[in-house]
Amino acid sequence: MNPDREPKAPATRNGGDLVVESLVNLGADRVFGVPGQHALGLFDALRRSSLRYTGLRVENNAGFAADGYARSADTVAPLLLSTGPGALTALPALQESAAASVPVLAVSSQIPSAGLGGRRRGYLHELVDQQASFRDVVKSVHLVGAASQIPSVLAAAWESALTPPYGPVWVEIPQDVLLATTEVPRVTGLRARPRVPLARPELLAEAAALLVAAERPVILAGGGVVRAGASAELLRLAHILDAPVACTFGAKGAFPWTHPLSLQSWLEDRHTTELLDDADVLLVVGSGLGELSTNYHTLAPRGRIIQIEADPSKLESVHPAFGIHADARTALAVLGDSVSPRPPGRGATIARTLRERVGARIADQGLDLEQAVLAAVRAALPDDSPVFFDMTILGYWAWSAWDARRPGAMHSAQGAGGLGYGYPAALGAATADPARPVLAVSGDGGAMYSIAELATARQENLDVTWLIVDDGGYGILREYMTDTFGEATGTELARPDFVRLAESFGVPATRATPATLRSDLAAALTAPGPRVVVLSALLRMFAPTHAERTDGR
Repeated sequence: MNPDREPKAPATRNGGDLVVESLVNLGADRVFGVPGQHALGLFDALRRSSLRYTGLRVENNAGFAADGYARSADTVAPLLLSTGPGALTALPALQESAAASVPVLAVSSQIPSAGLGGRRRGYLHELVDQQASFRDVVKSVHLVGAASQIPSVLAAAWESALTPPYGPVWVEIPQDVLLATTEVPRVTGLRARPRVPLARPELLAEAAALLVAAERPVILAGGGVVRAGASAELLRLAHILDAPVACTFGAKGAFPWTHPLSLQSWLEDRHTTELLDDADVLLVVGSGLGELSTNYHTLAPRGRIIQIEADPSKLESVHPAFGIHADARTALAVLGDSVSPRPPGRGATIARTLRERVGARIADQGLDLEQAVLAAVRAALPDDSPVFFDMTILGYWAWSAWDARRPGAMHSAQGAGGLGYGYPAALGAATADPARPVLAVSGDGGAMYSIAELATARQENLDVTWLIVDDGGYGILREYMTDTFGEATGTELARPDFVRLAESFGVPATRATPATLRSDLAAALTAPGPRVVVLSALLRMFAPTHAERTDGR
């Protein structure tokens, strides 16, 4: 820790001080949250610590900001919450972090200890069993009963969050424990040691034998490749095997988009699904083969599946497979050392043919505006800047069509699928690396979930540009309902003038057109501080054609 930032010990210390001292020892640099009555002891302790605090206006947005920070800083993001309504409001954000395996450490206050254990004392914010609301969402729940437990409990929670599969964790501390004076010595030397799952050697040896014997091997890379930092190992193995590589939506940037072996990310396309089905050995790395990764469960591989996954609950949960519980990086490295190289050429031909077939299908759908808008956004954004998409039509396009030019350069709420993710997550990412601009993309419906955070962006002077695509409602739901029922219900929205609204927060805003979008975004991204760009456009989705099932299901 920087000695210049070493906080001075107060005359008296309390449980809140133990929390912030523990977080600093564990490696925390910044925390996110919203204060509340039962958590005031925790927030007061922040001013006596070296921790930097970013306060959001809504707890769910604070959770999304912590998520964005954790993804960008590649570490645990502490999230400080108050009891009852404050805690519960953060549930959707924690669900996204759980679905996307993001290490967020939520520290929540509780009512005083006298009201716990089922005793109804009528405290403000009282819940009979607050932790029960989070147990099915987070990776682990940790409870504090006394101040002396705080350092050890936080270390255990930190370790849990960073042990693959990563995920959010929950720590609960009663109000009286946070406020009470403590004689526990100042926290020093606190450490957490995450455990990385290592594959059994005989399993990797068998997987290598299957790959060597394969005639048509294909690799499907999931988000676990990005989280494990295994892109180099993936690239090396693909070269040795001459195997085409497809990336799930959570693995954008794990494999170079323009590489000759790249199948890119067109998973909602029957041509891609058929190619994966036809592989005699399909190596799935860091993916649980969920709904989106399997083209809405129409994927039906006819060959052997090898599944390498850090989360044992996802192994063979969708398809029978040769399952290997392991971290993606170590497993891919061993496989790269174990397989023999094959002559190059065939894999690149397969990948090029697939890209051409997908491109021809999209070209037949009259979607020039949509492709031009996405291309303008891509051209305006520097290669090393991250983008955070909300659940909006342009985000759905980006899942398949966005060229993420480094691992972790594109994020979206496709894990749990809640609205309002893009902007607060981008704010969190901006605090992780203030030297590079960050882009958030929302529709007008999703933007209203996060509009209060314009105040946060202005207060913190964060270099985040927010592109709001205004189509007058919940555009993707409008399409779904119209396609299914012939007309849409509940999708049309009254909304503000986003340009004037942003300016009322002191945030400069621009009204763009498709023709000016690239230059407007580029100008906003190079300007200091927050900016808003509003594009009024009715975008459509490409038709996601599913493969025909051959097994009767």
